[in-house]
Amino acid sequence: MKIFHPRDRKYMAIALSLAEKGIGMTAPNPVVGAVLVKNGRIVAADYHRKAGAPHAEALAIKRAGKDARGATLYCTLEACAHYGKTPPCADLVIKSGIKRAVFAMKDPNPLNNGKGLTCLKKAGIKTECGILEDEARSLNRPFIKFMKKRLPYVTLKIAQSLDGKIADKDGCSKWISSEESRHLVHKLRALNDAVMVGVNTLMKDDPLLNNRHCPAFKKQPLRIILDTDLRTPKASRILKNSKGDGAILIACGKGVSLKKKRSLEKKGAEVVLLPRENGRVKLISLLRYLYARGIMSLLCEGGSELCASLVKNRLADEAYFFISPKIIGGKSAPTACGGSGSSIKDATGLKDVRVETCGPDIVIRGEF
Repeated sequence: MKIFHPRDRKYMAIALSLAEKGIGMTAPNPVVGAVLVKNGRIVAADYHRKAGAPHAEALAIKRAGKDARGATLYCTLEACAHYGKTPPCADLVIKSGIKRAVFAMKDPNPLNNGKGLTCLKKAGIKTECGILEDEARSLNRPFIKFMKKRLPYVTLKIAQSLDGKIADKDGCSKWISSEESRHLVHKLRALNDAVMVGVNTLMKDDPLLNNRHCPAFKKQPLRIILDTDLRTPKASRILKNSKGDGAILIACGKGVSLKKKRSLEKKGAEVVLLPRENGRVKLISLLRYLYARGIMSLLCEGGSELCASLVKNRLADEAYFFISPKIIGGKSAPTACGGSGSSIKDATGLKDVRVETCGPDIVIRGEF
């Protein structure tokens, strides 16, 4: 294992903090940050903002101008060596006269995946890879899954009481979590490419599923309703929203009434017909469809049956549990994951668990 100098770690950490600014904005591209250092001084730094826009290295090199010659490049992801919406960054690095290039991780995109490193080495540039790799991979978890499994990265958001209830015995869930937690949820919506709920949650809570509390993020997610038999009420608030609040996609099963389909389309929703499995929309088919649309990250906000299905089928990648210091009680009040449940020995566990507070609530975050 290569040992990197502390200054290399310092500059790569800066590049990672820059890359983080692009989260939620770059799909289907990764988030990338780049820093150019010459004679112990940062001469330029930048990050990738959105797909089709210049990559982080290209922006940093442009900012540096003549100072790029003889500099060291710190970049959170291997430079691309293929043509996409933008020219290869590896060629630009070579032409700029950069003498050393340090990358946090290889590009998981099969079109690149080591080719950028090879290209730079052949050009005589001292090239190294692997510094702060774990941090870089964590930052680009959605992109890595998108490239390797050809599926979106799925995050579950669950708001529950101290005794594990997501609603009372009458199905009312407003509001279990605090205002501070709800603001954080709006940020999560803004950071994901799409937000999804099941039709039962839609009918009970009538949510808008948009970002209303994080003005720093202007992008709205695609709003998805999983509705096998097209039971979405035409009077739902989500169908009364303006287009600026995010597009609406209703995923239903094949064989639904075309009259219902047309009536919802007239309300501004896009309706897609997908295969059924055990009487419901086949989840893997929906995720593959979203992948084909370039949806890299998906936030699922319930309900309990949908969450249970995603967990059972190993389609969920991460979860946020917002736990309110309230006790609801009642055996008929729903819990976070419905379905038939599992034995303790077969229970699904979380790893890399982080616990923090958000107002009066506890937030537990972990990966599956």
